[in-house]
Amino acid sequence: MTEVATAWDEARAWHGRRTTDSSTWPPERLLELKQAGGHRISVVVPARDEAHLVGGVVRLVRRDLVERLPLVDELVVIDSDSTDATADVAATAGAQVFASSAVAPELGTHPGKGEALWKSLFVTTGDLLVFIDADLRHWGTHFVTGLLGPMLSDPGTLLVKGFYDRILAEGGRAHSTEGGRVTELVARPVLSLWWPQLAAVVQPLAGEWAIRRALLETLPVPTAYGIEIATLIDTFERHGLDAIAQVDLGSRAHEHQHVHDLGLMAAELLAVVDRRRGHAGALASAALHQPVREDGSPAWRSRQIPLAERPPAVTVPAARRTSREGR
Repeated sequence: MTEVATAWDEARAWHGRRTTDSSTWPPERLLELKQAGGHRISVVVPARDEAHLVGGVVRLVRRDLVERLPLVDELVVIDSDSTDATADVAATAGAQVFASSAVAPELGTHPGKGEALWKSLFVTTGDLLVFIDADLRHWGTHFVTGLLGPMLSDPGTLLVKGFYDRILAEGGRAHSTEGGRVTELVARPVLSLWWPQLAAVVQPLAGEWAIRRALLETLPVPTAYGIEIATLIDTFERHGLDAIAQVDLGSRAHEHQHVHDLGLMAAELLAVVDRRRGHAGALASAALHQPVREDGSPAWRSRQIPLAERPPAVTVPAARRTSREGR
């Protein structure tokens, strides 16, 4: 049996024992486990220019998991340089809102999702962190409870990844467990080639995931979209496959991005992977050159690939002194 075949067998066995459905975790049972374990739970929503959707996400979580059932202790939106009313809408809906750039300003700021999640470590207090995207459609608060279930029930579970059927916009196509284009064309091949034990993670780039603070604070964090694959790989490398679980969250719809923006995301993921394969500093370029048309003629647009990574938060004194007073 080849080494790759052995790794795939290990991945499939992990899938069988570490995959659950969100319906397995009723909220009332989770509240009992939370109270018995003395846990504090923070839900964090990173958002950039999502004024049209973030209010609905915040209101639903607040209604179901803060007011009706006191499962969530903190509901935080990290506003990542929005140019619309995202912050005001989120605050009105009931979230505690922080501008990413205003958190520990002495550390500087970067654009990007990873930066927002890293900064959230400075303004939250939960030992269990749940991250959900701000652009959700066709979802429910079982996303939060499903992700919490494996961690509340098993202290050995450090990271929980969500997956779901994607409601595709193309007419006539059924729901699919396929990830997005960057997942299927970059992340899944990368894991199959170099971390085949992780090949049974259904959607490695899903924006819905949960993690123990004690783990996330020890990990370096890419400042843009590389945070999900970096966290997955780093957790596996440090703590092994059974530190990770995944939960079927049903279905989800969200907005789709332009292929050129996905190209930039793909380039960042490849750089993140390259570093985790021990090639730090070996990149020949930090720019992505994409063809466009200007006045009917071919032209080129050059964009910087986000390469910055934040250090583990435990090494940053600001993580212990930043004010946690939001809007």
